[in-house]
Amino acid sequence: MAINESAIRRSYERRLFLIVSILFALLILIGFGPTYYFKEFFHAPALASVLVHIHGVLMTAWVALFVAQVWLIRSKSIKVHQKLGYTAIGLAVAIVIVGFFVAVAAAKNGAASTPPGIPRLSFLAVPLFDLVMFVILFSAAIYYRKQAANHKRLMILTALNFLPPALGRIHLSVFDALGPLAFFGIPAILAIMLVIYDTRRNDRLNKVFLAGAMLLIASYPLRLAISGTDAWTAFAAWLTTWAA
Repeated sequence: MAINESAIRRSYERRLFLIVSILFALLILIGFGPTYYFKEFFHAPALASVLVHIHGVLMTAWVALFVAQVWLIRSKSIKVHQKLGYTAIGLAVAIVIVGFFVAVAAAKNGAASTPPGIPRLSFLAVPLFDLVMFVILFSAAIYYRKQAANHKRLMILTALNFLPPALGRIHLSVFDALGPLAFFGIPAILAIMLVIYDTRRNDRLNKVFLAGAMLLIASYPLRLAISGTDAWTAFAAWLTTWAA
């Protein structure tokens, strides 16, 4: 009976992670389609710099790698999955470095991604917190790489962490009216739903999953609160002088 329950649990997890990976890829494609992937069809302006294009390539590679890793686990290609994990570490480092300089350059020179009416230096808190949370969650996933239950759930959270930039680019009337409540609220709700569903499905709470989800959710109001302070504005101005 225990063996059957274990097999059922593994089957459930594979389905869940497959759904999450497909949803992640679709939302990224929809969000960034008009301004990046299909920009020629939407007459979008040219990218601000080569560095922005490199950032887009790196993030696309991350999404593709995330989907591939889920598929490899689903097909029981564990050794290939583990070898690709080293590639993921190198890619993550590149994403953080390039993403940092792209965010700072946008704060200094302006960018289409900055919401209208929001000071560029204030908005810099949003992408920088994305990078900080990515470092924390992905580092934790590496730390727990030999504990599959924790590792997989932390990787789900890294995907949720990258959703706000895509959601913020989906211009629906509801999204535009809600603003941060939409592009931060949706990942927060998804994180809560996943923790609850995972707990009910497995009859136990994964504490690492809960801690990671709560940290991610807490980062949303925190970055908004910090972004409006004089201290942050001064720090952001220093960054644009030093790094951009």
